[in-house]
Amino acid sequence: MANKILVTGADGFIGSHLTEQLVRAGHDVRAFVYYNSFNAWGWLDSADREVLSQIEVVSGDIRDAAGVDAAMDGCSHVLHLAALIAIPFSYNSPDAYVQTNVTGTLNVLQAARRHNIQHLVCTSTSETYGTALRVPIDEDHPLNAQSPYAATKIAADQLALSFHKSFDLPVSVIRPFNTFGPRQSARAVIPTVIGQIAAGENQIKLGSLHPTRDFTFVADTARGFIQLMSSDRGIGQVTNLGTGYEISIGDTVSLIAQVMGASVEVKQQEERERPPNSEVERLVACTRKASDLICWSPEFSGHEGLKRGLQLTAEWFRDPVNLARYKTGAYNL
Repeated sequence: MANKILVTGADGFIGSHLTEQLVRAGHDVRAFVYYNSFNAWGWLDSADREVLSQIEVVSGDIRDAAGVDAAMDGCSHVLHLAALIAIPFSYNSPDAYVQTNVTGTLNVLQAARRHNIQHLVCTSTSETYGTALRVPIDEDHPLNAQSPYAATKIAADQLALSFHKSFDLPVSVIRPFNTFGPRQSARAVIPTVIGQIAAGENQIKLGSLHPTRDFTFVADTARGFIQLMSSDRGIGQVTNLGTGYEISIGDTVSLIAQVMGASVEVKQQEERERPPNSEVERLVACTRKASDLICWSPEFSGHEGLKRGLQLTAEWFRDPVNLARYKTGAYNL
């Protein structure tokens, strides 16, 4: 078992679920959250109180090398999730994405070298592949950045892998496909749809409906992080996490409506669509490597697994306390 695990981005959607899973598995966790003057810890504020009492929380900024270095002191393992993730906002502010996703990752890599970290796992994204040239997408699929966000994630991935080759840093890159679940930002399609239905809307505002995605429930993604961190077999490599089940955005909306017992009409809005050459048309994962290397497979798999994950997500959003955190009537970049 790791001595102490640093989770960067622990205040985010995946990071908060991962932090909870780590604590429940008996790990000693230090959560690195984005500093703000409200002393808010993001989604960790919604975590189980008993779990939260066992977490050491450190506030900082991933762009601050000294702060990252200090947060890593005394840790044996690092799970690096801190990033800017919204694709539409990357069109507006690409410089912020370079500073956070590229320079932030460099700060983590440099600190990991200084502190002799036993295993560093860096978070990638299926967006680095761009529209599938072949399916299912394995880790050898060409990389094709179709947004500034994806470009910064490719840069961060390559930096991480270069540190393994150049300095023998024990780093792995994990590449999740379209994680969803409770606490997800409304910048993603599933919480956008569920949030609008939960708020009583029957006319759902969306962008493109034809692209396909491989939706992975957050509990499976978090478990993949832990299994990869706990093994040396993925070091120096990229490992996909996904389900291998492909579904269009339009069909996903229909499934959500079915799960929530709602009758909805979709209204497409141009402002919610990506520029044509930036839209990733098709994503579906090959997860053979994750199965072979770390014995990981999704528990929420196929059509029924997706449906079960959507039911759990919808239940969470229907709680008035949770729904109140979202501005369901506004488009969130």
